[in-house]
Amino acid sequence: MIEQFINRVEELKWLERESLKGNAFLVIYGRRRVGKTELIKRFIKDRKHVYFLATRSSDRDNIESLQREMARSLGSGLFMKADLGSWEELFLEFSERAEDGTIVVIDEFPYLIEIDPAIPSIFQKIWDEILSSRDIMMILNGSSIGMMENHVLGYKSPLYGRRTGQWKLKPFHFKDISGFFPGTSFEERLRYFSFLDGIPHYLKMADPHLGSRRNMRDLLFMKGSYLFDEAENLLLQEVRRPHNYFSVLRAIAEGNRRYGDICNRTRFSKSSLSQYLSNLEELHVISREYPVTQRKKSRNALYDLTDNYCRFWFRFIYSNRGALEEGRIDDVLEAEKQDLIHHESRVFEDVCAQLMWGLETDLVRVGRWWERSEEIDVVGLKRDGLILGECKWSKKKVDERLLKDLEEKAALVHEENVKYYLFSRSGFTKNCMEISDQRDDVVLIGPAELERF
Repeated sequence: MIEQFINRVEELKWLERESLKGNAFLVIYGRRRVGKTELIKRFIKDRKHVYFLATRSSDRDNIESLQREMARSLGSGLFMKADLGSWEELFLEFSERAEDGTIVVIDEFPYLIEIDPAIPSIFQKIWDEILSSRDIMMILNGSSIGMMENHVLGYKSPLYGRRTGQWKLKPFHFKDISGFFPGTSFEERLRYFSFLDGIPHYLKMADPHLGSRRNMRDLLFMKGSYLFDEAENLLLQEVRRPHNYFSVLRAIAEGNRRYGDICNRTRFSKSSLSQYLSNLEELHVISREYPVTQRKKSRNALYDLTDNYCRFWFRFIYSNRGALEEGRIDDVLEAEKQDLIHHESRVFEDVCAQLMWGLETDLVRVGRWWERSEEIDVVGLKRDGLILGECKWSKKKVDERLLKDLEEKAALVHEENVKYYLFSRSGFTKNCMEISDQRDDVVLIGPAELERF
């Protein structure tokens, strides 16, 4: 397991800039296991600080735990013995004794709100009347994205307008995970990305010496492994009636991405399904995607899980729990062989979309395009035209027919200034390369180019 702290350069620079202001109220949030706490601990290391991890215990227990951490920061046993009966009293007494530049971190702030819905109002008062006039930085951190956006950042929240900065920490992009698997090929890194996504906590569990296939087997398919139940545990912390949500997520992971298809697969009523989808969107477990050229929302939407690990888990682990509980891993892997390749192919499309940003300038948006039965894997919108791309994960070399198909689809997009990209894991035929050499509007991205990413 890799222990070093990887990347997060921009996030650390942001925290450093905010710390120079002398007085700051920061909000950090993002999905679980994405590295929020590691980032914060790296920042506060060697700085005067109080780090407090909230729990789902009572309000009184949390106050006493924070008081203990404040006493440790102050180096005062007497502070711990003080009878402080409220959050306001605790922060008032601490602020009068704390050194300038002290950082106070409240980790998993949503737990406090679950216990007492008045917490946002209480912390508004703490900031307005106590901390805002002192040289103290306060950081509120949370993994429940919906609660952080609604109860801390939302305009209806008492805390709205108090923060001096905020950062939604996201998983690593594909190009960033090479630090976890130095010296590995593009194909190997893509396979890791296909089931671990860019979640640092998961990426650190993989042993690069074993290879992606063995890690996938050991970390996800083997009963008792950490990631065997992880997706289920994450969702159980966020929703009631989880089995209904599991049905929705399984349907989407199986490829039922349109509203009607999800409804038919789950057999939920339209009103129930709409509520489930809305809740999952608010939790950022799923997202709605529209054709990239479409500016206004319509019914032409596709749903998808927001990270590769959860998409993989609901498609291959949840759907095969019975067999995997019995230890029949080889049977499952053999039965799912073709769908595993299809899953990697879909992830390859996502990776190519990420790479597009580094290949072209003046891009406004990058995404997919579809209309009825026609699809284009990657479309980049520029101010003066379009980039259209197709991605092939096949072991066969791509020939000129793929370019011809893409040119025919271009007519459906109704854009004259078009540039074509072909991405291929296995390279291109001689004829295809000759066409690319003769045309300025055709770019081929093969194994050699992919290895550089």
